[in-house]
Amino acid sequence: MTSFVFFAKVDYILVVYKRMDLALKKVEEELVLRNYSKKTISAYFSCLKKYFTYKRSSWDSLDISSIRSFLLKLQNSNRSPQTVNLYLSAIKFYYKSILREDFDIKLNFSKRDHKLPVVLSKNEIVKMISTIANKKHQLMLSLAYSAGLRVSEVVNLKNRDIDVDQLIVYVKQGKGRKDRITVLSEKLVIDLKRLTLGKEAGEYVFESQRGGRLTAHTAQKVFSDTLRRSGIKKSATFHSLRHSFATHLLENGVDIRYVQELLGHRNIRTTQRYTQVTNPSLRNIKSPW
Repeated sequence: MTSFVFFAKVDYILVVYKRMDLALKKVEEELVLRNYSKKTISAYFSCLKKYFTYKRSSWDSLDISSIRSFLLKLQNSNRSPQTVNLYLSAIKFYYKSILREDFDIKLNFSKRDHKLPVVLSKNEIVKMISTIANKKHQLMLSLAYSAGLRVSEVVNLKNRDIDVDQLIVYVKQGKGRKDRITVLSEKLVIDLKRLTLGKEAGEYVFESQRGGRLTAHTAQKVFSDTLRRSGIKKSATFHSLRHSFATHLLENGVDIRYVQELLGHRNIRTTQRYTQVTNPSLRNIKSPW
């Protein structure tokens, strides 16, 4: 009798996991059909798998209390508001787009943290780049800063995306699957020509030692190692190069709308956060102490 109960439980678990796999497969197919990015598909897949595992069964029926308790558990485990919002977006997508639930899921998104971007000074960037012995890595960080590129945009950059005559970098399918153009520093032209000499137009600018695209993880590690060696104590990341690009352009008097275009921001408010860092009026105020 005991063995019968055991095998019955095993069969039930297998059935549940099979149904879960089918549900996740439907989500993946729908996201692909809607032309979502691979990164978003992977994130939604992971979020829903954890939600389904938490709920264990009956995830095909909308249960607001279960969703609330799941999100509360995430918050109590010190997940960031951005992460909690990602889970909520994935869950809403499942019930609205896959199960076609007619009524709205009346759950509000978590308030996002409003942190000032970590910006490196021009001297700090020069100091960092001067400590890099590897010429390819030196060029990679220099290009990321001087063109305001995300790490994913740097590693996906191909030879045909750089116009050294017009001093333009073409960013293909950046965040939100948007194409845009940004500026190329004239200082980098000679080094770029050397690096790409003899390469085909469709080859990656920054290849790994084994050939093919350099990974984002490797690029981030190059930055973190360089930051540590340079002795800079700021909690900067690879993305801080992009923050610094925007901040320094604003400091040089470039119109914020042009900066918005170069960064590829949909909303001007996203770009306006850099004005909090560059505000000269605030910098000129002296402490009364």
